[in-house]
Amino acid sequence: MIRSILFFMLLLVTGCAPGQEKITTFILLRHAEKINDGTSDPDLEVEGITRANHLVEVLQKTSVDAIYSTAFKRTRNTVTPLAKAKGIEITLYEAFKVEEIEKILKKHAGGTVVICGHTNNIPWTANLLTGTEQYKDFDDKDYTNLLIVSVVEKGKVSNVTWLTY
Repeated sequence: MIRSILFFMLLLVTGCAPGQEKITTFILLRHAEKINDGTSDPDLEVEGITRANHLVEVLQKTSVDAIYSTAFKRTRNTVTPLAKAKGIEITLYEAFKVEEIEKILKKHAGGTVVICGHTNNIPWTANLLTGTEQYKDFDDKDYTNLLIVSVVEKGKVSNVTWLTY
């Protein structure tokens, strides 16, 4: 009888507990150093390839559920070593599209997503996720920024960590 009462009370307490919100982690980074070859779609230079390989080391112990990149060689090639190391295909996305980021957030709710972009759309994405205008475009010569944004829902953030790698 006492077991039945305790079991019933446990069910009652857990049934009344508020649902836990899923936290989705976004790892936002700009592409690595690019060759200045005068084209609109340059590849990575040697230093950029080194940085792309270093990203694998930085995120070695981090569970990654998805990797997104813009369609440019420099972004895809920045996350290619990570994708290979994690056994994940790179998914292309369109920058500056609210619906794209919302779709990624919904699809990977509770997971960890890496997004590789550019000097302007990575801060834009951070601003969209945080519901602020806090993040400004990165300097064109700065390839080291890595923003980790933990999101409950768009505009509701539990944490932002800004690192360099």
